[in-house]
Amino acid sequence: MSDDTSPDVLLEVKGLKTHFFTRDGVVHAVDGVDFEVRQGEVLGLVGESGSGKSVTSMSLLGLVGAPGKVVDGEIRFKGEDLRAKSKREMRAIRGNQISMIFQQPNASLNPVFTTGMQISEVFEIHDGLKRKLGLEQAVEALRRVGIPEPALRAKAYPHQMSGGMAQRVMIAMALASGPELLIADEPTTALDVTIQAQIIELIGDLQQELGMSVILITHDLGVVAETADRVAVMYAGQIVEQAPTTELFDAPLHPYTIGLLGSIPVAGARRERLEVIPGHVPNLIDPPVGCRFADRCQARIDHGLTICTERNPELVEVAPGHSVRCWLHPGANSDD
Repeated sequence: MSDDTSPDVLLEVKGLKTHFFTRDGVVHAVDGVDFEVRQGEVLGLVGESGSGKSVTSMSLLGLVGAPGKVVDGEIRFKGEDLRAKSKREMRAIRGNQISMIFQQPNASLNPVFTTGMQISEVFEIHDGLKRKLGLEQAVEALRRVGIPEPALRAKAYPHQMSGGMAQRVMIAMALASGPELLIADEPTTALDVTIQAQIIELIGDLQQELGMSVILITHDLGVVAETADRVAVMYAGQIVEQAPTTELFDAPLHPYTIGLLGSIPVAGARRERLEVIPGHVPNLIDPPVGCRFADRCQARIDHGLTICTERNPELVEVAPGHSVRCWLHPGANSDD
């Protein structure tokens, strides 16, 4: 990786590979991922289930456990290589400079401690506060995320919280030490539509207030359209397209991105049926040598391309800020 990184780049990921070593073989869950997150921006990381989004986020924080392992690539945060950090150094970074909101809040919160105690622990570990002052700060953190009667809620246990309330607690905990980067992994999973909208709005408001950067991981393109500055689309362990949000929605280039956008219902538009992407995601134990979307790609068939199944294209910039991994577009070349 070059040293001429733009000064406004907070996180830079290059050639990230995370594999899982199973009895059936090596699963190439994340296989050569490149992206960056700039100061104060929201990057949407989208793709269907199993595309590698969550494994990517866990890799960034050094949270991939056995049988998984980050086997290659660079992860630079403020210019420092996180892969070179010790476990102790990473613990100091997690929850302090980089925080994460997980998919299932009730599963992430400890059921035997009150919410106030769990938030207070963040202040005690990272800011060195005494327990009493930490609990006072926990109440303020709950107030910041819009929880009514925060002093009372600080004494409640996770099972006494609704799903939306528990997610607000997780957000309060994630933001307790004022991180520079927040990773939100499917933050609205299992919540009803009204609560989903409230949580996304809350994250957006806090992002603006605190000036932090956000990686928003989701399969919901509607959420991305409303909140993200840029979008990276993942498929089968690789990023297949990156672009500013408006450009991606107005002029998508990769056939997979086009298929995803075509499957979204449009208000006021009448369709006899929603578009679907035929076929299945390839087996990542034995990924294809060519483009990983080739077997499902109607554009490949229409153009009669054989190279798609023979060589894997690189992710290349085809317009300012707009990159695509596809042989249909000028500049694509083999990564072999």
